[in-house]
Amino acid sequence: MNNSSSNTQEITTVHWTEAGKSKTAHWHSENETPAPRRVQIAGDTIKADVAHKLLCEGTALLWRGDFQNAKLLMQAISRRIDRPGKKPKKTPANITEAFHLHRQAQSHKARILGMLLVEVSIGYHINLRRAPDVKAACEHAYGKSTQPFIVSLRELLGLIGAYEWSKSGVEIASINNKIYPSYGVFSPIRGEYLNLVDIAPLPSPCSLAFDIGTGTGVLAAILANRGIKQIIATDNSQRAIDCAQKNISQLTMKNAVTIMNADLFPDEEYGKADLVVCNPPWLPVRPSSVLESAIYDENSKMLKGFLTGLKNHLNDAGEGWLILSDFAEHLGLRTREELLDWIAVAGLKVVDKIDTKATHQKTLDASDPLHAARKAEATSLWRLAKVLIASAR
Repeated sequence: MNNSSSNTQEITTVHWTEAGKSKTAHWHSENETPAPRRVQIAGDTIKADVAHKLLCEGTALLWRGDFQNAKLLMQAISRRIDRPGKKPKKTPANITEAFHLHRQAQSHKARILGMLLVEVSIGYHINLRRAPDVKAACEHAYGKSTQPFIVSLRELLGLIGAYEWSKSGVEIASINNKIYPSYGVFSPIRGEYLNLVDIAPLPSPCSLAFDIGTGTGVLAAILANRGIKQIIATDNSQRAIDCAQKNISQLTMKNAVTIMNADLFPDEEYGKADLVVCNPPWLPVRPSSVLESAIYDENSKMLKGFLTGLKNHLNDAGEGWLILSDFAEHLGLRTREELLDWIAVAGLKVVDKIDTKATHQKTLDASDPLHAARKAEATSLWRLAKVLIASAR
């Protein structure tokens, strides 16, 4: 029942043998994971140990049993992955190594769990016992159905969860309203950094603001709620742009906020702003998937791009607000000195820094290998201004 994909089709096509017949289907992965080369049919009778062994060996399992049993099997495999093996785990030499080992373990786990597959027919129907109606969730993430496909159960469950978030929304105290995140767009569930944008003193005057990398549009909404008359919010992700536009529309802020596709700053036609706000990804490491790009910023590319370009897009009396956690510093991935040097080289100075402590649940989990760094983490709003050179008399 095993089969291999050809090199030219391995990214887009899945091949398997079922009931003596060769079958093919389109492969779908939002993380751009290549299609598995070996696929075997599996159902309710397979044991978790057997399934775990097959997945670790590189054989994906296309599920033909009860949908809820597939979820239970994935949970059982997850426990086996997390269970300590016979060999003692490597003791990291420092917190930086602990972080990289933690990421490796997460990546390994995601790869193994991502090989439990389900088939989705045209119209987003899953022909399995006790399968949920996933049409609305799939349309939310993928758009209209155009063809049947194979997808990992893990991705499918993730988009179902994202759809529930998009329906229920996230309460944002700063605007006394909700923001509705979309699949693939970073959800603003950490309220401490939002509060910083709500309480920091606005520059005077402040009639035009730029929100760089707007995501859900939440920071633009907070700025509009504070009375700024014109806000240009940019992003280079179409998903984020669509999400932000929906949020701004339902908040009836379209007169104040314009969403546009741009790599960092708006076009020159919009002039220079009184305030430029940016909340870049906080960790300067390479994303292992497209969906991780909201968390990881390889070589601090977005952070450096914001700092380098800020001076040319800011009025002389204006401010740039950089919202950034120091988690990377506690992990040994970036130093405070590096950040301050980038600010100075960009022709900027620090006017003030407003700090807040992290309050998320992971700060309380002492079993987390990164607990020490999480507990020490602080998020800051750096108020930056241009360094003005006095003209000679």
